[in-house]
Amino acid sequence: MRIPDFAIEIGAWMLETGHRIVLKLTGGRFPKRLARMQTLELHTIGRKSQLRRSTMLTAPLYAPDRLVVVASKGGHSDHPDWYKNLAVNPDVEVTIGKDTRPMTARTASADEKAVLWPQIVKAYRMYAGYQLNTKRDIPVVICTPR
Repeated sequence: MRIPDFAIEIGAWMLETGHRIVLKLTGGRFPKRLARMQTLELHTIGRKSQLRRSTMLTAPLYAPDRLVVVASKGGHSDHPDWYKNLAVNPDVEVTIGKDTRPMTARTASADEKAVLWPQIVKAYRMYAGYQLNTKRDIPVVICTPR
C-alpha cells in the first residue's frame, strides 16, 4: 500500500522540527546520529528566492572527504526542495555539530548509484521501502569539499 504524500509531508515536518528543537536545546550536542546515520544540516541557495535555505538530513554514508545523502523525501512523489535547489546551484554548505564546511553537491551517476544503493540500504533499510513507495528514481547526492 502506497503512503499518501500528505502523510509523508507531516511526518517529515515533525521529524525536522523535533530535530531542530533538540539541537537548539542541547547546543548542538544531540543528536549526532539518528538511526546510526550521521546527522547534518544542509544549506542550499533557493532556486527561486536566492535565499539561504537549510534542512536537517542524515548521511547513510559518511567520511571526512565525502558524504552521501538521499533525496528520498520518505518516498514522496516529488523531489525534496533541497535537492531541486542544489541541482540549480551545487555550491552548498554542510554543518555537522558546530563545524560548517563548503562543499559541492552532485547527483550520483547511474553507475555510481548502482554501487552506492546497496550500501545505503544496508545503513538504513527504510530507503528500499521509500523507493517502492514512489515511481520516481530517488536521487543519491554526493557532497565533496570545495
